[in-house]
Amino acid sequence: MVRELIKEKKNLYENDYNLWILETVNKLKNQDFNSLDLENLIEEVLDLSKRDKRKLESLLMKLIEHLLILSYWQTEKTRNQGHWQKEIFSFRKQINRLLTDSPSLKNYLEKEFYSCYQDGRKMASQHSLLVINTFPEEPFTTLANILDENWLP
Repeated sequence: MVRELIKEKKNLYENDYNLWILETVNKLKNQDFNSLDLENLIEEVLDLSKRDKRKLESLLMKLIEHLLILSYWQTEKTRNQGHWQKEIFSFRKQINRLLTDSPSLKNYLEKEFYSCYQDGRKMASQHSLLVINTFPEEPFTTLANILDENWLP
């Protein structure tokens, strides 16, 4: 009997994720803790943190990419500066909202800054078709400046 219940919980999670979510929420609201699919629930809660981290990394890489092309892609600057600055503003807003919701992720972002810079540098090179050495190998400014809504290179 217990094995069948466990199998049923796993089948629902694997076969109808949305229904699994709705039933899990209902069980939590009703404090029916004994019938929760704890294994998958724990995995889902942990994944929430992973998603925010991946989103922050992605936004930071895009922000760095645009700051670099704004600084170093001189032949396109006049035509694209407004667009790049709008993108920079948008990426900063999104990052700062995530950090407002979860301030502890700032430490994670600081830890991943160099790696994100390197990826943003590669993205800037691919975007602009400029050779990678056009862009500084080491970060050209601090993470604080990169996130500062009033700072532009």
